[in-house]
Amino acid sequence: MGTQVNAQGAERRASAGDPATRAVLDAIRRIVRALRESSRATERSVGIGAAQLFVLHRLASAPALSLNELAARTLTHQSSVSVVVSRLADRGLVTRSRGGDDGRRISISATAAGRALLARAPAAAQERLLAGLALLGAGQRRQLADLLGRLIDLMALPDKSPPMFFEPAPAVRRKSHESQKKRRARLA
Repeated sequence: MGTQVNAQGAERRASAGDPATRAVLDAIRRIVRALRESSRATERSVGIGAAQLFVLHRLASAPALSLNELAARTLTHQSSVSVVVSRLADRGLVTRSRGGDDGRRISISATAAGRALLARAPAAAQERLLAGLALLGAGQRRQLADLLGRLIDLMALPDKSPPMFFEPAPAVRRKSHESQKKRRARLA
């Protein structure tokens, strides 16, 4: 069983009325509720989800960003932000173009339509979350990260990059058997 929590024992202890357990659950519920309500309000008012609004906000603060730069600014894995960028591009809210000196680099920028949408959009809830985390200070952020990481380990959650809030997980591409054989042959 390792570090995984004995679910029945943990449930019994939590049901015994531990105020700290309730406070943790209530705090998580309040954060998730605020993020969910913000996402719904954003969809109603401007027709895009909260993750898309968050990415658009981060893009609008720079002339153009690479996918990796945008992932860093959204504190998200590049595969997750890539899905959101594709949705924004499909709606004409961002453009993707080849970089100048490096033809492999894709530059992403907000379009005029994207900037117009931002002008009438509500604030992204993720911005409030980031502001709150910043106010905690570095030591408390590290402590919170350590404790949440420990909780994730105890819950035996999979160790893979999570999608952005309220976005589906990026599809995992499986390599064909033939391409795997070719790769192994190159490495041999």
